[in-house]
Amino acid sequence: MTATHPTPATTPSSSLSPLTVDVAIVGGGIVGLTLAAALRPSGLRVAVIEAQTPAAAASRQRAYAFSPTSADIMKGLGLWPQVGPRISHFRQVRLSDGDHPEVVTFSPQDLGDESVFYGAEHGVLMEALQGAVQAAANIHYLSETTLTVTERHGERVIGTLTPPEGTRTLEAALVVAADGKQSPLRRQANIDAFGWQYWQSCITTVLEPEGDHQATAYERFWPSGPFAILPLPGGRCQVVWTSPHEEAQAILNLPEAEFMAELERRYGSHMGKLKRLTPPALFPVQLMQCDRYIQPRLALVGDAAHSCHPVGGQGLNMGLRDAAALAEVLTAAHQKGEDLGAVTVLRRYERWRRWENWVILSFTDTLTRSFSNQIPPIVALRRLGLWVLNHVSPLRHLALRLMTGRLGRVPKLALQGRQVRDDT
Repeated sequence: MTATHPTPATTPSSSLSPLTVDVAIVGGGIVGLTLAAALRPSGLRVAVIEAQTPAAAASRQRAYAFSPTSADIMKGLGLWPQVGPRISHFRQVRLSDGDHPEVVTFSPQDLGDESVFYGAEHGVLMEALQGAVQAAANIHYLSETTLTVTERHGERVIGTLTPPEGTRTLEAALVVAADGKQSPLRRQANIDAFGWQYWQSCITTVLEPEGDHQATAYERFWPSGPFAILPLPGGRCQVVWTSPHEEAQAILNLPEAEFMAELERRYGSHMGKLKRLTPPALFPVQLMQCDRYIQPRLALVGDAAHSCHPVGGQGLNMGLRDAAALAEVLTAAHQKGEDLGAVTVLRRYERWRRWENWVILSFTDTLTRSFSNQIPPIVALRRLGLWVLNHVSPLRHLALRLMTGRLGRVPKLALQGRQVRDDT
């Protein structure tokens, strides 16, 4: 399907009617679709522009550590009945430093919530979001389509859409780049970014352990990098295994039996024999923060604006809070009759999210650097830190609030979702 409000496939490309919207979201991934879904009640006309087919966009074999604030956003969108029963609810998150006996255990009581975190698969989230967006009367969902911005004219952005049946002009007050780490829109806008590639790469794969994972997630820090186990529905687990680039590539290239032997050495024997369900995938790790999230008629969200180390599972959760925050800013501006693409409006979003994302980026960077080494004073200091987290509950609660997005300014959509939970 090319669009929620389809144009006739037989129409010649030269006569395709222009599309005029208030907000054009480039990128139909989880963050872009969350922004679109959050704008459903705003009265704004929205276009979501996705280069892939809906099925291809939803087919990524990946699971995420999904924070309670992200769950609240889904509840605020009315999507929890579709999502909640199909994701895993973490009853514990256990943090440890290699083989050191001190283990920090986070539980729902530390947060005052039903779960510490969740394990959410990409396809489950995408199915719910795609359905919500495609059913919305004020949203055009354009798949297999790209946007080329050609000019800015007054209070409008003019661009060219390229769906399979031809070309079409698009006019919008605001374009939102939700088009990923390599964001073409960000590059076209000449927005600079600060950051670096880490010395590590991540290997991910889904396993079926012989024993019950007991809804417990693990993050174990080894000198080579963190090793995380995320419980999934159906007794499965996703592993996120971080190692130096050359070591990670060598592990990826091992025959399956040797790969599993190496994995089991880090995984441990507490869940019995392991069965690999998906081929392992590898991706490099980087930290990136754009020097600005906005310019006139353009806003960046999610990976287009920032990227962090996967330690602590923060990346997607930051992007979802970006989407909820931008939707809140745009809805309020529309209600006041303000120009959505004006810098005075967009700066409210940038001030809100950019500094909060800096905190998370700094947190994940400090965490991986302090644990991915064997320097004796740092080893002693981090193990003291684990002891303090374990025995000083207010500090443990504070750390968990930071990791789950409960510190700082929480979007109204998440607060509404939390109220839904409390009422039920």
